[in-house]
Amino acid sequence: MNTKKCLLIALLVALASAINWPTARAQSFNIPFKLFQLDNGLRVVLSEDHSAPVVAVAAYYDVGSRNEVKGRSGFAHLFEHMMFQGSENVSKAEHFQYVENNGGVLNGSTHPDFTNYYQFLPSNQLELALWLESDRMRSLEITPENLKNQQEAVKEEKRLSIDNQPYWPALVAMDEMTYHNWANAHPTIGSMEDLDAATIKDVKEFFDTYYAPNNAVLAIAGDIDLKQAEALVRKYFGSIPRQKAPPKVDVSEPAKAVRQKAVAEDAHAQVPAIAMAWKIPARRSADFYPIVLLKSMLFDGSSARLYQKLVKEKAVSIEVQGFLDQRRGPGAVAVFSIHKPDAPGEDVQAIIEAELERVKKDGVTEEELTKVKNQYRLDRFLGGEGGEYESLQTALGRAMALAEFTMFDGEPSLINTEIDRYLAVTPAQIREAARKYFGEENRSVLYIRPSQKSTEADK
Repeated sequence: MNTKKCLLIALLVALASAINWPTARAQSFNIPFKLFQLDNGLRVVLSEDHSAPVVAVAAYYDVGSRNEVKGRSGFAHLFEHMMFQGSENVSKAEHFQYVENNGGVLNGSTHPDFTNYYQFLPSNQLELALWLESDRMRSLEITPENLKNQQEAVKEEKRLSIDNQPYWPALVAMDEMTYHNWANAHPTIGSMEDLDAATIKDVKEFFDTYYAPNNAVLAIAGDIDLKQAEALVRKYFGSIPRQKAPPKVDVSEPAKAVRQKAVAEDAHAQVPAIAMAWKIPARRSADFYPIVLLKSMLFDGSSARLYQKLVKEKAVSIEVQGFLDQRRGPGAVAVFSIHKPDAPGEDVQAIIEAELERVKKDGVTEEELTKVKNQYRLDRFLGGEGGEYESLQTALGRAMALAEFTMFDGEPSLINTEIDRYLAVTPAQIREAARKYFGEENRSVLYIRPSQKSTEADK
């Protein structure tokens, strides 16, 4: 047995011992929590754990790019930036200073489904985190100066992280090939024109509609006393007024992809690449779990089937990456592969699809499935692609998971049982999912090729 495998087994055994996993098939465990709701509609979930003197506060708002309207794309992400521009009792940039000067870290992120913010601090700073979070929920400073500043900040972020990076402009636009519904298809970052068009009136209406306690979940996990934490939440959030419920969003999709093939020239790319995406059902649907594990078998890591096939055996690709776009509505699984210039993208596509056909015909082995289940379980407790902060062994990972399950499903208890849905997947379900969702009709293929300009610049 090789060293890596020994280490993996040792880690799994140590984790199982640490959280008292039973020996039966089910792998449920017990992360304690308390759920309650304030009169203004704010849902609050608390989880007490004294293993480390830290506390995490996660605020989730039920608003993402899917809630935007045409002509105001990128608004959810713009507003994430606005939330750090100061409030009635906290000046611009002071939120960062308060947290970091007290030994903490903080961040926020915008997604198609939601926007979230977190503070991760020494546990004696819980009241500080709640004061900061409540002050901007109650009284965000919305001024022409702040709006203009953040419009320019977001546009600069778009230029640096997307527009001037190889492959990214094409990949961002690929959602428009996959999704029919504009709520699903347009990019979270938005367009320059829409960002410029945003007005103070737009921002205030967006704040009043979506940044209300009745549209939010607050999760607190770590070294806390439940009674004290609840009292502090009621003190700082209880008097924030409820707002009218936001309008519902239709994210329904037909099964087929919008466009099955396209070619994009990339001025920043030096070598070609191919991206493929398959539309999949919503998170927590019955078919979602085998799809996630199949994606891992095919695309994730150097031992995955397609890394072995494309990079090692056929030697046509330089790298292979898999992506899971999980949403409350239809989502997608995607693969991105940078390939050698003398290997046509069509050949890389053929190899990928041949491997999928092999799964549809022959299925997968119990050994393969056990391996990806073990990897999933390990990632869930060590952080995986999301990093250590998303690990269920950290207060922040627990707060974020509790907030998501409360907001999306109304069931924070899923933090203790959701893993069983993955561990119960069978080889037959994997094969059926491949047959059902990895076909030609719901698939988009994008060939990304260096433009003549980039090729000449490289000479």
